[in-house]
Amino acid sequence: MSHQCLGDNSRDEWNKATSNRVNDDHDCYRNSTVHSELYMDTYLQSLNEPEEFFGNIAKRLHWSKLWDRVLDNRTPPFTKWYCGGYLNACYNTIDRHVIAGKGDQVALIHDSPMTNTVRKVTYKELFEKVSILAGGLRRLGVKKGDRVVIYMPLIPEVIMAMLATVRLGAVHSVVFGGFAASELCTRIEHAKPTVVIAANCGLEPNKVIPYLDILHDAVGMSSWKPIRSVIFQRQQILVSPLDIENDINWDDVLAYGERAECVPVEANDPLYILYTSGTTDKPKGIQRPTGGHLVTLMYTMDTVYGVKPGDVWWNASDLGWVVGHSYICYGPLLYGATSIMYEGKPDRTPDPGQYFRLIDQHKINVLFSVPTAFRVLRRADPDLKFGSKYSLKSLRTIFVAGEHCDLETKSWIEEKFKVPVLNHWWQTETGSAITATCLGLDQNLNPPKYTTGLPFVGYDIKVMHPDGSEAGPNELGRILCKLPLPPGTMSTLFQNDELFKKVYFQNYPGYYDTMDAGYKDDNGYIFVTARDDDVINVAGHRISTSSLEDAVFKHPDVADAAVFGVPESTKGQVPLCLFVPKQGCEKPTTKVSVEIIKVVRDTIGPIASFRLVAAVETLARTRSGKTMRKAMADFAANKSVILPATVEDATVFKDIRRALQELGYAMNAPDPVVVFQLQFVQRKGIYKTSARMSSSQVVGTVILALIIVSTVGSMAASVPAVCEPGFLESMPPHIRKVCVALENSNKLSNALNAYIQNEASALVYKADDLIGQPDKRTDADHVFLRFGRRR
Repeated sequence: MSHQCLGDNSRDEWNKATSNRVNDDHDCYRNSTVHSELYMDTYLQSLNEPEEFFGNIAKRLHWSKLWDRVLDNRTPPFTKWYCGGYLNACYNTIDRHVIAGKGDQVALIHDSPMTNTVRKVTYKELFEKVSILAGGLRRLGVKKGDRVVIYMPLIPEVIMAMLATVRLGAVHSVVFGGFAASELCTRIEHAKPTVVIAANCGLEPNKVIPYLDILHDAVGMSSWKPIRSVIFQRQQILVSPLDIENDINWDDVLAYGERAECVPVEANDPLYILYTSGTTDKPKGIQRPTGGHLVTLMYTMDTVYGVKPGDVWWNASDLGWVVGHSYICYGPLLYGATSIMYEGKPDRTPDPGQYFRLIDQHKINVLFSVPTAFRVLRRADPDLKFGSKYSLKSLRTIFVAGEHCDLETKSWIEEKFKVPVLNHWWQTETGSAITATCLGLDQNLNPPKYTTGLPFVGYDIKVMHPDGSEAGPNELGRILCKLPLPPGTMSTLFQNDELFKKVYFQNYPGYYDTMDAGYKDDNGYIFVTARDDDVINVAGHRISTSSLEDAVFKHPDVADAAVFGVPESTKGQVPLCLFVPKQGCEKPTTKVSVEIIKVVRDTIGPIASFRLVAAVETLARTRSGKTMRKAMADFAANKSVILPATVEDATVFKDIRRALQELGYAMNAPDPVVVFQLQFVQRKGIYKTSARMSSSQVVGTVILALIIVSTVGSMAASVPAVCEPGFLESMPPHIRKVCVALENSNKLSNALNAYIQNEASALVYKADDLIGQPDKRTDADHVFLRFGRRR
């Protein structure tokens, strides 16, 4: 479906329906003596005069051609901004700073304690390498509108790859480096990239991750084949052999590339595609419009975050996530700031003093991270034995987002870092803040506790009951944003407009459904309490998990915690709490559990029916730090749990099962499973299926997938070592024969044990040898087996 910008025709019925926003109830902002006049004037103008307001802030960027029309929402929810305007993202992030004489300013600082290196890249160096890399990509066939998949760790070259792609008017899709081959394959098949850009390896504490091997497996399984894969060799870590037919060295691309000029694109053309995690067969590719996104990111750098010219900014995330796109790459570079890229962990590369070291060494002014990172620091070094030796004088503010920030963690951050800690709320779909405490709008730096701030410009936020009626002040409900959404939010789902409308706009016509629960207070502050699925209904009383977790964190021996609802015959649901004790806690966990129950009852009251508490070693989380409450709740309720590819560690469910069964739950719960897309590419077509590997098998064998590749023919497959009943019977006979033999092979077990003991970083064997039949060919001829630990 194509959505072209429309001309200056009269507005349709949709515009009539939304034209009453001047008369909407914004009295809490219009007549408030609580909020600054600057905020109120700015916010209300963004709602009442969106064309004038967003037209003015767009002038901060360089446009090759100005827009014909600021706003066109004739085809909701496919709103268009800056219709007919042309610009280039690379030009605005690099070229214009060099032209303005700022080429010697440091653009990127890559700090990697795992390689013991610090690397600084100036805007001039970035310009030179990006423009030449773009020229090399152009010679490989990349042109305006093409897609480029990027699979790299957090190093400067990943930003160079992103900017070289958009310099040509192409569209990048960055895949998080922790994804396995099956996930990478799914994204390659859906995006259909002309070229893939990858690093040969990434780093985790004490191990090297073979990115190139994962890429080769993914491309081998994929029905879509890119023209070439451009490989950056991290030579100080590992030099990997390339596939001479499909791979090309990064340095060779630079060597024969000529400097490419920027290709302007229309403001509503896509800047990038970012796939969200999920377990369906239909990937959700968030498609980001170029013009509106750049305008918003530029505006937020000083308006929300208070960044000043020459500041050093650190967003402690990864470029595989939306926050990395917005605020490691585009936001700080648009503004001309210095962006920190930290390749390490908060607590163990090599110690929990690294956040403090970075602030001191690089004179960081503003830090943006997730609450989980600070909980890790608090647990590992509560009294700053490692961090106290560093100076924090340069730091002005810390921002947190991505998950609920409990009051105890927030208070600890403020005490130890000695700066304001400001919570704000946004989503992958929006690309920037929906609510915030804006430093550039003179907002109160001591907002009500637990709030995520006030609505940001352009967001008309409502809280609704399930029946569609609007909730009153302090009433819990579903958080919605009235259309049209402001510039920079997703324009659609890549190649799936119908799913876009169904997922986000069908349930509440005229509104964007955030799928988050919360409330608005009398002064208009927004409180995001949980995903709406995380709200517990206890005997008809809707209770947010975050309010209960805030109470749990008041206990001095709690390092981490998650609360979720479980079935109860009388009340329907009751809360259950899993907590992680602090290191050094000498109390029996049963005593801590009793004390937690008392703290919660004293804080919340008996209405919560809070009495189920157990200790665990760690919680189930995604790699971005989000607590998987729904997965744990379903597991407790004996439901089937399908874990997303972003799960940090599936094996934690073994200990979670133990804790839940102590409380009488998960007694008959099937093991959680991870879904893999499996493909069997044969001469006469493509055979697809899927299989699930249970987490108990992960614990027992650590094998999640086996890659079987024939040395003759064109068959490729990814299969689990231990399959669900009936799975093998669905496979072609020659694959079934090999799988059965491999499962019963002692040599396979020995090889696996060697891998588990870190005696090998990757294993490749002839299946014949492992089966113990070196003189007998299988039906698949010599079949090679490669396996590795899932990340």
